Amino acid sequence: MATTTTTSGLTREGGGGGGGEDDRVMATAQKIVNSLNTTKNVREDMLLILSSFDNRLSNLSHVIKTGSESQSSILETAEKIILRSDSGMSWYDSAGEAEDYLDAVDKILDLLDNLSVGPDPEVLDRAETVLQVAMSRLEEEFGHILIRNTVPLDAERLYGSIRRVSFSFAANEGEIDEAFASFGEVESESVCFHERGGSLGDDLCVDLINSEAVLYLKDIADRMIRSGYEKECVQVYSSVRRDALDECLVILGVEKLSIEEVQKIDWKSLDEKMKRWVRAVKVGDRVLLRGERRLCDVIFSGSDSAREVCFNETAKGFLMQLLNFAEAVSIGRKSPEKLFRILDMYDALSGVFPDLEAMVTDEFVYSEAKGVLAGLGMAAKGTFVEFENAVKSETSRKPMLGGVIHPLTRYVMNYVKLLVDYSDTLNLLLENDDDDELNGLQNDDSERLQLESLSPIARRLLALLSTLESNLEEKSTLYEDDAMRYIFRMNNILYMVQKVKDSELIKILGDQWVRKHRGQIRQYATAYLRAAWSKALSCLKDEGIGGSSNNASFKAALKERFKNFNACFEEIYRIQTGWKVPDPQLREELRISISENILPAYRSFKGRFGSQIESGRHAGKYIKYTPDDLENYLIDLFEGTPLVLHHLRRKNS
Repeated sequence: MATTTTTSGLTREGGGGGGGEDDRVMATAQKIVNSLNTTKNVREDMLLILSSFDNRLSNLSHVIKTGSESQSSILETAEKIILRSDSGMSWYDSAGEAEDYLDAVDKILDLLDNLSVGPDPEVLDRAETVLQVAMSRLEEEFGHILIRNTVPLDAERLYGSIRRVSFSFAANEGEIDEAFASFGEVESESVCFHERGGSLGDDLCVDLINSEAVLYLKDIADRMIRSGYEKECVQVYSSVRRDALDECLVILGVEKLSIEEVQKIDWKSLDEKMKRWVRAVKVGDRVLLRGERRLCDVIFSGSDSAREVCFNETAKGFLMQLLNFAEAVSIGRKSPEKLFRILDMYDALSGVFPDLEAMVTDEFVYSEAKGVLAGLGMAAKGTFVEFENAVKSETSRKPMLGGVIHPLTRYVMNYVKLLVDYSDTLNLLLENDDDDELNGLQNDDSERLQLESLSPIARRLLALLSTLESNLEEKSTLYEDDAMRYIFRMNNILYMVQKVKDSELIKILGDQWVRKHRGQIRQYATAYLRAAWSKALSCLKDEGIGGSSNNASFKAALKERFKNFNACFEEIYRIQTGWKVPDPQLREELRISISENILPAYRSFKGRFGSQIESGRHAGKYIKYTPDDLENYLIDLFEGTPLVLHHLRRKNS
């Protein structure tokens, strides 16, 4: 007789031909009897009934008896391994013993899956009891391996992998009086650095759990899931990994704060926390959440439900802490200096959102993330509007000494320079906004069409800079000297032009904006010459002198003209050497324009009438300066250091 193994793992004796069909009949009969799980007497009656249908089943009782004895032996062997195992043993260090233990668990599971017909209830109870002991041991070991093999997060290494772009932001160069301080919480330092963007390299991969331990965890998870202990396995995993991710947030510098606590933090501290949050979101997505997703996919490959529940439960606390901070920021007080950090936060969350959408199946967490992203977008828009309003309403009444560039101009232009890097985001956030405030920018229909063709951020920046110009125009009226008003306007408009021309702003505002404002500077220069030098030039005209060259009144009038010119020039020199034109090219162009207007007129007047004075006594009292003297003195203008000319008076006989 040959020995044949059945599909259920049992053995039976049988003949040669027709073995396959006999095996199937026997297996079917075993399953029927086994499924009844009744008393011994009832099972015997069933065997008699089945054998009366088919003589091939006459040996069924022998097979069942033989299978039962074999299962009892298997159970006893597995039971010894499981019950004698030292619960203090670490499988991670005792791979051979761990393998024996898992093999014993497999044997018990196989027995429970394939118990032969008519098992002894005592054997079934023993198997289930031993399995329960094994599951408790596996649950303990599962948690132990998870904790022991968690890899600490190396934040410095990750931060070193973030590609950064830095911008210098001159916040408040020059004096800022109390009124201007209300414009925003400006850093006390003249220059601060704003880190923009930055992303983790695509090839960055970090082990969250020692890779060799993952296979042990998968082996345990497979047994627990197969045994019906999926819930316990998931709870242990989620609990340990939640704590691990909480620790990662601490390492990344993200504190657990309430909304009230966030809103009480001073700006300098909040700025640092927002910066850390941005980094944590990027690290969280690229390293932690993707890593957790991979771990869950491997360890719980035997159960789709366990895989999803584990990831969602593990990620939920981590994500909610990040989202709660972002929500607190989004509903906090709007102030201009926060805009860049809020945009950074919006970009960071927006950038990882596709991953969250793909990985997180928890509807609550996904809905919260979506709501917080929208909230950050609204906060960014609201903060931008707050900035626009602050520029419009800044009403400091202290004129800048020397007509130099106003702090408002520096602040706004450095601010908008940084905004350019967020153009895509701002275009998205502003695209559906009304542009009623742009009506003041257009002169005709063609100009309106041109404005409508611009991007939302371009239109808003044009309106913003127009507001700044209006504010500066108003501030120029604080100067009593008309000429100085034009110097102030030239300095500030030129600063704006240079900031636009030398940055990415030129791509948004265009060459036409630059040409228009350069023309404006030329107009101011002409107006300056008229306001500053017309009185001096009027002294060099023939009108009003009257009489002949030999007439005493004629000579008296000439002396008065030279005397008045000298007084005008000396007064202008005294005042305008104290005025400041920071740009060397504009400074030189102004001096040249003055020279081209004053020197020819003075040279002509002196050439025609100078001899009348020089032939008399005290000529040096009236003709103090040669044209070359005047040209040399003009070089001192606009340097910001007041000088007096009477100390340099020419000594003529």
